[in-house]
Amino acid sequence: MGTKDEIRKRVWERMTEEKVGRFPFPLKGRIPNFKGAEKAASYVTDMDIYKEADVVKVNPDSPQLPIRRQILIDRKTLLVPTPRLKDGFIMVKPEWVPEGEEKKGASLSHIHTYGKVIPLKEMPTIDLIIVGSVAIHQDGRRLGKGEGYADREYAIIRELGNPAVPVITTIHETQLVADDLPRDAYDLTVDYIATNERFIKTESDYEKPTGILWDHVTDKEKEEMPVLEEIYKLTH
Repeated sequence: MGTKDEIRKRVWERMTEEKVGRFPFPLKGRIPNFKGAEKAASYVTDMDIYKEADVVKVNPDSPQLPIRRQILIDRKTLLVPTPRLKDGFIMVKPEWVPEGEEKKGASLSHIHTYGKVIPLKEMPTIDLIIVGSVAIHQDGRRLGKGEGYADREYAIIRELGNPAVPVITTIHETQLVADDLPRDAYDLTVDYIATNERFIKTESDYEKPTGILWDHVTDKEKEEMPVLEEIYKLTH
């Protein structure tokens, strides 16, 4: 079994060598953008659980821009975490985005023009979550870029009383790995994988976080993510 960092490094290097990544570069150290991200997004939008969802939370990274754009085109409410969860979540309602401007409304550089940061107590119920990944096993185990934001965001919404919801990731085929991925109690697993070539149901038996594991939250993290202190006060 390789370490999480070793597996991430290998995936970033493979994507770079095979030239399947795209801007922004370098791919290393981030959720890597990839050629075929639009195709992966199209697999998601064909799903019934997507069609039936009213509120969808998506990470702010580049490879998930096509799905964020489509969410607004499909007249759904988009929730995007602020960078490093400094301010919680940004909500963009489709009626706030003029027709034809959905891509701008879904991009991190323009999203504040169309959406607004909402207090945690005003968070709508989320129906579906889409996350980015660095490496994925077909059984649903996932590695992000190593900072734990997707894991923490899922734990936050569960802590606030949101029911468990399906989690999908969109990736390039080269990000699928056969490694026995190390997994911690707070790690988020995915239910579905959409690649640039196919759609996979993971049949994952791994339990997702049911809330924040406060024993793993440091004072420094509370300081860097005021949202954690706010949640603690709301729930304790």
